[in-house]
Amino acid sequence: MTDRLSPMDVSFLYMETPTTAMHVGGVAIFEPPSTGFDYDRLVELISERITLVPRYRQKVKLIPGRIANPVWVDDESFDVTYHVRRSALPKPGTDAQLRDLVGRLQGRPLDRNRPLWEIYLVEGLERGRVGIITKTHHAMVDGIAAVDIGTVMLDLTPEPREVPADDWRPSREPGRGALVVGAVTDLVKRPTQAIDTTRAAIVDVRATAGKVAGVASGVLQSVVSMAKPAPSSPLNVRIGEHRRFAMADTDLDDYKRIRKTHGGTINDVVLATVSGALRSWLLTRGESVNAATTIRAMIPVSVRSEGQNGQPGNRVSSYFVDLPVGEGNPVMRLHQVSFAMRGHKESGQSVGADALVQMSGFAPPTIHSLGARVASGMTRRLFNVVVTNVPGPQFPLYAAGARMLAMYPVVPLAKGQAVSIGLNSYDGGVYYGLNADRDAMPDIDVLADLIEESLAELVGTVS
Repeated sequence: MTDRLSPMDVSFLYMETPTTAMHVGGVAIFEPPSTGFDYDRLVELISERITLVPRYRQKVKLIPGRIANPVWVDDESFDVTYHVRRSALPKPGTDAQLRDLVGRLQGRPLDRNRPLWEIYLVEGLERGRVGIITKTHHAMVDGIAAVDIGTVMLDLTPEPREVPADDWRPSREPGRGALVVGAVTDLVKRPTQAIDTTRAAIVDVRATAGKVAGVASGVLQSVVSMAKPAPSSPLNVRIGEHRRFAMADTDLDDYKRIRKTHGGTINDVVLATVSGALRSWLLTRGESVNAATTIRAMIPVSVRSEGQNGQPGNRVSSYFVDLPVGEGNPVMRLHQVSFAMRGHKESGQSVGADALVQMSGFAPPTIHSLGARVASGMTRRLFNVVVTNVPGPQFPLYAAGARMLAMYPVVPLAKGQAVSIGLNSYDGGVYYGLNADRDAMPDIDVLADLIEESLAELVGTVS
């Protein structure tokens, strides 16, 4: 039996363009054990653990005529060494060289004819360290089986845990006839979907456009109900296919000390830190900054809910927060961010969430594609930058005995978005990953340095 992509998952496939690759990623730095850690050991580890994530041996199969969402099918030619790759940095193997490599790799789309993931072992880092770069398509990690292979390869101790024996045998890939029959059966079970499919089949452009426009209107109304459109910003420009990547390392204890002194939450301190960095970055570019200057951040919040037939589902909510980059006082910036975030929590308002989910939930895929493009086209009007903050474990993790020292997220860019900011807290640190358009953000390393300086400025206010 084939597993059909959910409306949310398939929307990530159809919103992908050459300039907006829809894969998420990460960069992890490891300290190898005394026994070493090389490519063969990584391949062995992934081969052992892949049984825990069956999706990673499946690929997307389109339905003839696109009368229904695609399905996941086993890759009968699956080759783990195609997905687990090897790279090495020239001496001296600096962090700057690693960042350049990450930018180049993350700018390349994944192969749609194979399972939608890649892992790179990066050798030659200074001080004997190694790096692991991951790329996984949103369609894989945002579905029911929302587990990333980068997670299952990690252990709580240097001694790897036991995993079930791998007895995987690929199922035969369904033919065109079986795919069509399965699609028609699903459509019969879902009358509403059948109606939408029939409309698409007769190319009812007006009905389709009207439906998407209605949802887009709902998105805009929900945004307008709480705030003005996003301000103009050098963060919103036409972007290309190539990327730069930057990293910033900070100490979680600094955020805790600031919170203890000035109130708010750790996330408030994060946003105040980002606000200060963006303020300084605008000034380095000679941009006009006054007391009223703001940059709107979209802060995604993923909410698990019970879907149809009791199956787990996904809802995506987003807070839109106007970061007070015009405020010169770091403590006042923090108070203003805390006030704005508290207002969101008290109102319980998720800006545009229901309308966005409705838009990506249409069938068939042609409408998904149109809806995703509408959402992407509205980016400049809704927000200037995405900031994702994911709390992680505050103890060390290991991969085949190698201790993970740091983990930096790579968040994909939306249309017209010059940079996205992701951060993970892990084992006492807070690690920022800045994914940026190569041409629009030649100074991305400057922004990363300013994040560390902005936090230091806040720490300086703690008695």
